[in-house]
Amino acid sequence: MASTLFQLSRNSFGKLILTTETGEVHEGVSPARAFPIQSPSQGISMVLGDGKEVAWIDDIAGLPQQVRELVQDELEGREFMPEILHLKDVSSYATPCTWFVTTDRGDTEFTLKGEEDIRRIGAASLLVADNHGINFLIRDMYTIDKHTRRILDRFL
Repeated sequence: MASTLFQLSRNSFGKLILTTETGEVHEGVSPARAFPIQSPSQGISMVLGDGKEVAWIDDIAGLPQQVRELVQDELEGREFMPEILHLKDVSSYATPCTWFVTTDRGDTEFTLKGEEDIRRIGAASLLVADNHGINFLIRDMYTIDKHTRRILDRFL
């Protein structure tokens, strides 16, 4: 589906209402990222509860401010993937071990069960799954600080 112009609002229950340029009204739409890790602001599909796509957003930056804020709020409320900014310490270099990290959502610690829970995504990104199934993102392991990189090298 090609990128279309549309209006977006919330109803009294907090559900998103999408009105197309032809006047079609779709209640309960949700944004879904096509490439959530590599291009989080590009390729966003507006879908109904049954998965039917009703609109496409090439780039969220091209939306009017009010629509952009509604889409971003909805995405942030549904997605939880903290980004590791700094790896402060690990309890051991053998797994299972506890990682003490600073994320974009604050400091936390989690247990890494095994080295297989660290997965490469693309050329530079990593997904680290904790023992509860929460995925932590390292967006670019080549530009992260040296201390973090040194610890990561022991696990990769």
